Amino acid sequence: MAFEKNHAIIIQLMNKTSITCYLKPMCGWSEGVRSVLRKHGLEWDEKDVVNNPEHRAEMIERSGQMMQPCVEINGHMLADVSGDEVEAWMLANNIAQPT
Repeated sequence: MAFEKNHAIIIQLMNKTSITCYLKPMCGWSEGVRSVLRKHGLEWDEKDVVNNPEHRAEMIERSGQMMQPCVEINGHMLADVSGDEVEAWMLANNIAQPT
């Protein structure tokens, strides 16, 4: 019963999570971010900063710097991060649960 309740809470948190990723199509760091989000079953809005200059300009404006990946989760910007750093932040902020 406790498992079912915890599972329901996790599903609610995941459904309310808003994630925007500013990534490059062919980049190991970007793929690390994608991998972590897939691992936790999270959906995200991906913005290509190589092929879309508007996405790059938006990333710079929102993050305050030019390096990527940048990941915005529920309004909190994680700038120039690795997948491991994104995962650590999500675990510390109850966006994801340890697997």
